[in-house]
Amino acid sequence: MQVNGFRRLLAIMLAAMVYVTLVLPGPAHAQQGVFIQIESHAALTEAESRARAYAQIVPDVNAFRANTGLYAVALGPYAPNDAQGLLRQLLAQGLVPRDSFVVTGEPYVTQVYPVGANVLANPAQTLTEPDATPPSIEQSILPQPGTPVAETVIEEPEETLQQARQSEAQLDRAGRDALQIALQWFGFYNSTIDGAFGPGTRNAMSSWQADRGFEATGVLTTRQRAQLLEEYSSELAALGMENVTEERAGIRIDLPLAMVRFADYNFPFVQYESVGDSGVQVLLISQPGDRNTLFGLYEIMQTLEIVPLDGQRERQGDRFLLTGQSDNLRSHTEARLTGGAVKGFTLVWPPERDAEIARVLPMMRDSFAALDGVLDPGAIPEGVENDIDTISGLDVRRPARVRSGFYVDAQGSVLTTTEAVEGQCAQVLIDEAYEADIAYRDDALGLAVLRPRQRLAPIAFAQMAPAPGRLRADVAVAGFPFDGALGTASMVFGTLAELQGIDGEQTLQRLALPTADSEAGGPVFDLTGSVLGMVLPGVSGARALPEDVTLALRADQLGDVFAAAGLNPTLSTRTETLSRDRLARLGADMTVTVTCWN
Repeated sequence: MQVNGFRRLLAIMLAAMVYVTLVLPGPAHAQQGVFIQIESHAALTEAESRARAYAQIVPDVNAFRANTGLYAVALGPYAPNDAQGLLRQLLAQGLVPRDSFVVTGEPYVTQVYPVGANVLANPAQTLTEPDATPPSIEQSILPQPGTPVAETVIEEPEETLQQARQSEAQLDRAGRDALQIALQWFGFYNSTIDGAFGPGTRNAMSSWQADRGFEATGVLTTRQRAQLLEEYSSELAALGMENVTEERAGIRIDLPLAMVRFADYNFPFVQYESVGDSGVQVLLISQPGDRNTLFGLYEIMQTLEIVPLDGQRERQGDRFLLTGQSDNLRSHTEARLTGGAVKGFTLVWPPERDAEIARVLPMMRDSFAALDGVLDPGAIPEGVENDIDTISGLDVRRPARVRSGFYVDAQGSVLTTTEAVEGQCAQVLIDEAYEADIAYRDDALGLAVLRPRQRLAPIAFAQMAPAPGRLRADVAVAGFPFDGALGTASMVFGTLAELQGIDGEQTLQRLALPTADSEAGGPVFDLTGSVLGMVLPGVSGARALPEDVTLALRADQLGDVFAAAGLNPTLSTRTETLSRDRLARLGADMTVTVTCWN
């Protein structure tokens, strides 16, 4: 009884001090009001109950629905110059949680306590003098009948530096990692999460302590560690991290539901769209299949707009990883084969969300679990039609330019037109699969040589005709019309009309046959399969050529160019005339698409 009486006496004295410091803030003045947020809750009833409890021991208690969907309990409004001082006093007296903070009214949407009040209606608040007759101490500390009351806690004194070191030494690896992660979230720590409290971590702790108004010792006390982790938890709560079980897809994962919401099923994806202006998207991947299915998905994902070209590409065993980044987009995709199904996820976000996603992504990865069940291949939205430019409702990335080219040696070097690689090509691909570098170009002739970054072994490569073709003889061109939509090189036949260009150029020849823009760079054959030259774009200077006229470089005039490019092309000794079918197969085997990607 003596102990309870002593605690009651301390509580009454504490209430008196609170009344003096909070209810008598000084002269009245009008300015923009701020609040001291002390708690947040998911349920309205709990927020209202806590607000009523706090109202028994401190004045100016409100509860609001915040724009995060949570309910905040806050004191105020106060003058900005007074709020920090009031907060320090409240913290010192143990009347509010250690993670309480000063905030403007912007996050608050609607006031829910006291009923009928609306301090948000006029943000320029006037702080007024209290009533002339203050309530008695007993009235301020004792609850009214039936009213829930928050317990007044008399906190122990703050730890000394030695005590803080001793309590810190009891932390396990997970606890030490958690502190580094929290410090990193708030921008105080920018090194590896390794659980080692070296100079970098100590400096981060000192900076955090100074920022929060504590003595900067570089060693967090038990109370400070709790505050830091609670602040971090509150930040995560603002992201709406919630464990989601997607029964139809057989996936369980933590998702930032303040940033994304369920949109639709569009096999093989469960699609989550952006909330508001978050710019964040999530795809849950679920489809039946084997390793071929997994690797097929790996190739398909790389064609989507949501996977920028610049990034990590890993495919090994029963899993793959794709990352992409550009000036306005980031994405992370991972999938694995498990129990006869391919499952994984894609996270897409704008660069301004990098700091938040740095925390969200590890949580998604760590929580991902493949459950029984797989998304039904028939799970597609009603009324959705197939579109060549989309896959499962997602935009397919298209190259800036598609042209033709052909192999000129056994190492996979490709001859093409300079038009194929004009402008700022972030990436040049051979057959939309193999990255290539521009090894040589001659803009005057309109010729470029590409070398693949990996050694290729083409089925066939060009055998160059050592002499010019015969006038009015049959010739053929292999290439990719319709911007490569056909997938395989096609052949068009015509005749050799002239052994010079329109203005008498000896390096050119004129063909009587039509070609499309995307066939520029393709090989010109005689009927033996020898390569007579390379097709040029359908413009000569400022003049567009007639539809049935095509200009091409002459292979027999390019010896010096090949030497300068480091090529040693094979000279043809072919004499046998090939059927059109055999010639078409030869053209298809050596002709490739050349695509420029921005």
